[in-house]
Amino acid sequence: MRCDMAKTSKAVVEASSGNVFADLGLADAEELGTKLRLCVVVNRILEARGLTQVEASQVLGVTQPKVSALKAYKLEGFSVERLMHFVTALEHDVVIEIRPKVKKGEAKVMVVSAA
Repeated sequence: MRCDMAKTSKAVVEASSGNVFADLGLADAEELGTKLRLCVVVNRILEARGLTQVEASQVLGVTQPKVSALKAYKLEGFSVERLMHFVTALEHDVVIEIRPKVKKGEAKVMVVSAA
């Protein structure tokens, strides 16, 4: 006997706001999005350098389990400031640019990486 649910149910698709955390209704969505983008930058630099977790922990000044959490994108326990410090510890500049918003709606924080 075959169950063919495709004929009886319809998928509901919603347009994304561009921030998955906001789409999930999380109160700190902007901060989580910023942390995620910074974490992506840090992980890309670590990968490009071919560092082990132990080597990365020495460069970043944290324990190996913290590097493991960072590589798994477990953002709790990492502030935006700390993640920016990791970027500078990996010999990359962090540039903060403040400018008028260009679109209607709330102003936002963006992380743009050249790494």
